[in-house]
Amino acid sequence: MNERNASSAIEVTDLTVAYHEKPVLWDVDLDVPPGVLMAVVGPNGAGKTTMIKAILGLMKPAAGQVLIYGKPYQEQRKLVGYVPQRGSVDWDFPTNVLDVVTMGTYGSLGWIRRPGRSEREKALAALDQVGMRPFADRQISQLSGGQQQRVFLARALVQEAQVYFMDEPFQGVDATTERAIVSLLQALRAAGKTVVVVHHDLQTVPEYFDWVTLINVRRIASGPVKEVFTDKNLRLTYGGRVAFLSHNGAGEMAVKQDV
Repeated sequence: MNERNASSAIEVTDLTVAYHEKPVLWDVDLDVPPGVLMAVVGPNGAGKTTMIKAILGLMKPAAGQVLIYGKPYQEQRKLVGYVPQRGSVDWDFPTNVLDVVTMGTYGSLGWIRRPGRSEREKALAALDQVGMRPFADRQISQLSGGQQQRVFLARALVQEAQVYFMDEPFQGVDATTERAIVSLLQALRAAGKTVVVVHHDLQTVPEYFDWVTLINVRRIASGPVKEVFTDKNLRLTYGGRVAFLSHNGAGEMAVKQDV
């Protein structure tokens, strides 16, 4: 393991993904240090979700390499937690909240052992963290969108991962749930975890995150929010078609339309 890889939580080199020979991601490089809360931002169709899935081995890239703490993802799988888009989950599957969260312990159990008291206690503790313990016996199909999202966050928490990938965790949730999720993500960062979040709300990026990656098929920029999240980089990412940031007279960032 070389020094550069050892100091990176996530290192992506020359990652290219194509659908029907059309590039969706092109030659993306990414170097994410440990202990940051990073937003992945870009327009619809920019390749945000594709990048996450390719990093996790859920999609086969045409080219590129992914390292987690200096080793291939396949060797570091137990260090990684994943929260998919809520819309990609079959919420009619007949199972309850506690069972869904307990599934997050399977990776550490292996194929032979079955979840026991210890795993159940971990699952209940994770449900406490997201405010969902009273719903432990509830069928997942009976939950609201925000409650479902909290359950999947709890499932990721019981994995006790070092790196978390979350695909639009704020999508379709109410303001109370959004605040709870933000607090949880910031607590993970404070504990030294690396958290990567596909995010669409430009206005909240400076408030919620300390690191950001801007992509539109190619990586436009990546680094600390204060350095990277600029008018220039947002114009490069979105063109002149959508919102970008500007500084108002009070020195605060605000979203306005580029027309």
